[in-house]
Amino acid sequence: MHHYRIHEPRDSLFSWSSGFDRYEGFINWGGLILLLGGFRLFLENVIKYGVRINPVSWLLWVKHEHETDYYYHTPLFLLAANIHILFAFYLEHLLAKDKIRGNFEVYIHTAHLAIILLIPVFILGIWTHMFSLLGRTVICVVYTVMFLKLWSYAQVNHWCRSERSWRKKLSRRRSFTFRKAQEKENAEMHSEKSDEAASLCLIQYPDNLTLSDLYYFFAAPTLCYELNFPRSQRIRKRFLLRRMLEVIVISNILMAMFQQWIIPSVKNSFQAFSDLDFMRCAERLLKLAIPNHILWLSWFYLCFHSFLNTLAELLYFADRNFYQDWWNAQNVGTFWRLWNLPVHKWAVRHVFVPMIKIKYSKLSASVAVFVLSAILHEYLVSIPLHMYKIGVFLGMMVQIPLGYISTKVESKFGPRWGNMIVWSSLILGQPLGIMVYYHDYMVKTLDPTMLDL
Repeated sequence: MHHYRIHEPRDSLFSWSSGFDRYEGFINWGGLILLLGGFRLFLENVIKYGVRINPVSWLLWVKHEHETDYYYHTPLFLLAANIHILFAFYLEHLLAKDKIRGNFEVYIHTAHLAIILLIPVFILGIWTHMFSLLGRTVICVVYTVMFLKLWSYAQVNHWCRSERSWRKKLSRRRSFTFRKAQEKENAEMHSEKSDEAASLCLIQYPDNLTLSDLYYFFAAPTLCYELNFPRSQRIRKRFLLRRMLEVIVISNILMAMFQQWIIPSVKNSFQAFSDLDFMRCAERLLKLAIPNHILWLSWFYLCFHSFLNTLAELLYFADRNFYQDWWNAQNVGTFWRLWNLPVHKWAVRHVFVPMIKIKYSKLSASVAVFVLSAILHEYLVSIPLHMYKIGVFLGMMVQIPLGYISTKVESKFGPRWGNMIVWSSLILGQPLGIMVYYHDYMVKTLDPTMLDL
């Protein structure tokens, strides 16, 4: 009779020391539980409120937001934004010809960028009744994007002028004999580079200063200007069709979710917020958490995958790196570096790196990036709603200590717990803060009957 050894020293699978890491089944289980829980909430909502989804009601809501209809004011406001684009274009031409010198360039650019952000503040503040909430939101988003793009456009062209001036000064310092020999060598190198540049059709400064180039940059799905953007060879028709269908379908799903889930919950939270009943407020916010988070996830996919890819495909824009795997972020700081790459690349290139070059610490540069981001987030919420608070600003600034805490948790307890903090902040943090703003707007600015879409 043979005896086989079946026992040996080993840990149970759920012990940290076991080294076991295959939890795919639990991921499937969690996804199924989330799906069933969401479907139950949906059924509960339909039973309690009935089917509230009505696409036509969005048009009626915009129409009846004010007694007088001003549909054309928002398009005219956006059309007037071309003045800033043309001014920046004309200014760059003057700078390229050295007609403006010294620090005067910085003053003009700073004043222009400040005016871009201030114009919506004054116009929408004085003539509020002429613009709907949707119109005010679109205007603020467009002007914020224009602010960031013109900043990048001005700074990149400034770098090109600085490099050109440096090369001129360097060539003047060389002796005549050395310069002649160097010029011969440069001529040969220039000939080779010219052939290579010609084959690649590379644009050199100041040949990039054309209106078509500037308007392409404004249409392109990026905030960072370059003289030569990577271009794709053709439009993939099937890919484009899928992305366009996603934009249409998901946009309607978002509006339906807002009507069916968000508005009733916000309306029912009015009394709890008015009475400062913290237990009921917490219950209302937790009830908002799941639909609001699903709404946010759908919005992320719509904007950063469907819409930006549609735009890039139409414009032959080859760099599609709009986001990375932020869902695996092991701390809050990593999340902010991965989820919105157009903004992150802009912040690193035009704020963080320039501050490091003038001897600021990395911490100071990081704080400056978060402060600017917090100001713009508050701008995008407060101006359209005419509710000048600092809730969104503080919510963004809280990300700095939260990033430090999540990093410490990651290093002490492992990346899994750091990732849990990231997801917790997304589910219970910024989306709910924005919903509080919209709650206050709905219940204090509009007539309560307007909530019944």
